[in-house]
Amino acid sequence: MTVENESNGSDETNADRTYDVVVLGGGAAGLMCAITAGQRGKSVLLLELSNKLGKKILMSGGGRCNFTNLDVSDENFICDNPHFVKSALNQYTQWDFISMVAKHGIAYHEKTLGQLFCDNSAKDILAMLVQECREAGVVTQTACEVTKINRAQEYAIETANQTYFSNSLVVATGGLSIPTLGGASGFGYQLAEQFGLKVNATLASLVPFTLSGKWQELSKALSGVAIPVHVSVPEAGFSESMLFTHRGLSGPVILQLSNYWQLGQEITINLFPSQNVAELLLETKKKSPKDTVSSVMQERLPRSLVQALYPLWWRRDHDRERNLAEYKDDELNELGSLFNQWRLTPSGTEGYRTAEVTMGGVEVNSISSKTMEVHGVKGLYFVGEVLDVTGHLGGFNFQWAWSSGYVAGLNI
Repeated sequence: MTVENESNGSDETNADRTYDVVVLGGGAAGLMCAITAGQRGKSVLLLELSNKLGKKILMSGGGRCNFTNLDVSDENFICDNPHFVKSALNQYTQWDFISMVAKHGIAYHEKTLGQLFCDNSAKDILAMLVQECREAGVVTQTACEVTKINRAQEYAIETANQTYFSNSLVVATGGLSIPTLGGASGFGYQLAEQFGLKVNATLASLVPFTLSGKWQELSKALSGVAIPVHVSVPEAGFSESMLFTHRGLSGPVILQLSNYWQLGQEITINLFPSQNVAELLLETKKKSPKDTVSSVMQERLPRSLVQALYPLWWRRDHDRERNLAEYKDDELNELGSLFNQWRLTPSGTEGYRTAEVTMGGVEVNSISSKTMEVHGVKGLYFVGEVLDVTGHLGGFNFQWAWSSGYVAGLNI
């Protein structure tokens, strides 16, 4: 793929291939941009690399699409310029998208922490967007790979079968996550670099951790067990459900933390976020000295987890687990701290294969926060995941897609 400053030879024979706007990418941001521009009377062509529009929408939220959050602010996003997201989020809020959902009669519910999911299926959200595109006169093509972009007075977008022309080009190509869906590629990043924009390093985001050694064996044995915990690194910490898997740790709290974790860094897991376990064990020792540590823990944690941790943490050289009365207070303090501060170092993440989004991307300082247009390149817009904006888990990345796509569509 190349970008060249040359005449595109546009004339009357190209009229049926000329649009006001060409949108590259048929995901959440691209669809929203196309809808908004089309509703303003613009002629819009949307080109999607994969064989179906909105594949990521369909698989999100376990097939029910966590399409936004009731409580959206700039603090829910990671970006080199923390103020960049504010304008778009204010121009198109979560309430605007919720209004569209309500207009189409889509039933939804709040699952937890303001996260909104479809009652029925993510197919409802995609069908809504496709219908809005159709009503706005948007022309869509799937399984369409763009091979070259030329730019002079207008953009010439070359595909394997055809060349299209437009005054405005919107890059909504997404990131590198979940390549099996067929639409993940580095095309948007290459295009940005061809136009002289900086692309920050990318990595898998909102992704499970992998473990090795004894901790991987423990996690495999506990696969499917989920518990509420607080997990942290020095930069950030989150409280929600953690899930043990065959390969390591997942669940909402782990996906959240993956945005802040760095390879080789230790994480701290608090299995009792609201209780000091050392104090609990010492109090129980006084009241019920014949109880054991595991019996006390099994009242609050899954038995399988307690039994798996038992030989790793406190059995040591003893053939049997002692009663609480047989422990010194210092030993119980030590054991309690293990439950409140379980420290381990993930071996890595599951990578783009299962990552929900891509962190990094096109540096936002090259983009107008009010319009999504590239500074100094008239008619070129970047929206959604291709930009270096990463939302927390909980519908925020979709809201960024809706907001940034809308803003570009409004200003084309």
